[in-house]
Amino acid sequence: MFAAPGAYDRAITVFSPDGRLFQVEYASETVKRGATVLGISCKGGVVLAAEERAASVLQDPEFMWKIFQIDEHIGVAVAGLSCDAHTLVDQARVYSQSNRLMYDEPIDVEMLTRRIGEIEQMYTQHGGVRPFGLSMIFAGVDRKGSRVFWTDPSGAYLAYKAWSIGTGGDAANEVLEAEYNDDLTLDESINLALKCMSKVLEGKATSQKIRMAIIPSETRKFRRLSNEETEKYLKKIEPSKKAQQK
Repeated sequence: MFAAPGAYDRAITVFSPDGRLFQVEYASETVKRGATVLGISCKGGVVLAAEERAASVLQDPEFMWKIFQIDEHIGVAVAGLSCDAHTLVDQARVYSQSNRLMYDEPIDVEMLTRRIGEIEQMYTQHGGVRPFGLSMIFAGVDRKGSRVFWTDPSGAYLAYKAWSIGTGGDAANEVLEAEYNDDLTLDESINLALKCMSKVLEGKATSQKIRMAIIPSETRKFRRLSNEETEKYLKKIEPSKKAQQK
């Protein structure tokens, strides 16, 4: 016997007749309405970029709330409910440090992503909870090189060379698919990330609207780019943008 029409989205543990979990789909819709974030891997390291949506001109311009450092060699960018991200970011940091204490080595990016995906999946099959309303892009440099992974509210995860999620994710991915190649340097990857963000942002792209972080392969150290550094890279891509518009 089927439940009453419209009842399938009232509990996370109830499948609809066509095999859908509506609460998970609603969570994914939250991600699509979130700020645009992206990750790019290259031989020189990884790049994370995020759209910054200031709620007020009084907001601290240095505050970064879409990109988080997990360990020295791993960072994450989130799209969706940033408040939900705090729980998963804290868990990722605990897993990362536990791995160092137990095995005396940094955790692999894939292993960390899988563990966070398992937590997300757990919140899709228990009553009294809801799915996490966010997707995450993990990026880092481990023993296998530069890695980028994506997770969604269902707990699924995939590896990408470059990927974008959020409101402008589709438009940014079109640029990535057209211009990404395996021989990109770290500087070229930063320029490509800014080009993607410039395409999806409303108005002129500035360092106040974009936050960036990098992890170079040489150092394997997470580092946030300052507003001044971001502005310098934006000036580099301006000539190419004007040339394309002609």
